Amino acid sequence: MSEQRNFSIAAIPADGVGTEVVAAGRAVLDALAAGSGGRFAFEWTEFPWGCGYYEKTGRMMDEDGLETLQDFDALYFGAVGWPSVPDHISLWGLRLRICQNFDQWANVRPVHFHPGITSPLRKADDTPLDWVVVRENSEGEYAGLGGRNLAGRGPGNEVALQTALFTEKGCERIMRFAFDLARQRDRKKVSSVTKSNAQQYGMVLWDEVFQRVAADYPDVETESVLVDAMSAKFVLHPEDLSVVVASNLNADILSDLGSALAGSLGLAASANLNPDRRFPSMFEPVHGSAPDIAGQGLANPIGAIGSAALMLEHFGLNDEATRVRKAIESTTAAGLLTPDVGGTARTDQIVEAVLANL
Repeated sequence: MSEQRNFSIAAIPADGVGTEVVAAGRAVLDALAAGSGGRFAFEWTEFPWGCGYYEKTGRMMDEDGLETLQDFDALYFGAVGWPSVPDHISLWGLRLRICQNFDQWANVRPVHFHPGITSPLRKADDTPLDWVVVRENSEGEYAGLGGRNLAGRGPGNEVALQTALFTEKGCERIMRFAFDLARQRDRKKVSSVTKSNAQQYGMVLWDEVFQRVAADYPDVETESVLVDAMSAKFVLHPEDLSVVVASNLNADILSDLGSALAGSLGLAASANLNPDRRFPSMFEPVHGSAPDIAGQGLANPIGAIGSAALMLEHFGLNDEATRVRKAIESTTAAGLLTPDVGGTARTDQIVEAVLANL
């Protein structure tokens, strides 16, 4: 018998429904470990960071939090944000602080259409649709460069500068990641999203790097599409998509559109990867903290459970990841759905069904 693999996971439920969906994902992962015959196990450490922590301490996480997290095998994140804390403080103080300091430069967001869930796209009724958005996660429009100036000149005279950062190395590594991913899919195609007609510096560099990288992958089909046209393509011709690679902001917006087309943001999983594995990667659902339903047991846990499947893949547990995805599909196909996708099931009922379908 092979030696048991113990994975140390830092759980950061953070705010709102994050606590509910992280608990759901943990239940699924622990059930898999319990049934693995001793092949693997998860060791959990939960951290109380988030907006509640900020209101008590003035910080979104411990001052030495990054040093604490660095030794874990992976991070499992819930959602950040609460009405009492400005969004730019909560996001930069926790999620972005982790992503940027741990160089989690590849954000992967699959767009998957589940059986039993009605999509607003009529095409989804009879056309197989499945694609993934690869988001540059370390620079671009979210680099945090800029400032606010000239307020001293009086009301109405302040100026705010928000500068996007594009580096040749940053563009190349996310594009090669996208091409490598495309080679693993049935449709070997990469669609690059750009806006170089209006953003003549950063996005032109993006286009030039894409053309250069594409030459190293002659077996992969390519296209370069302006972001506004790609938004339309998501709706009108989604069957033509396989891997979509885009900058930080563009991919953030497009992936949310894709999830909405699949039926709900509550379905969307994501991985913030440090492909070099110098730092732990972080797995989280795409949806926010949803203060309006927090604590009511109505949150859709599928995005978080799907993120757990991405974590399993990261650990090389591909068969277990497939089992989780099939269990999710069996659950939705049976019509057991939370309110965000037209059902009446509660969070715990979805978890129970997924566990039964494992």
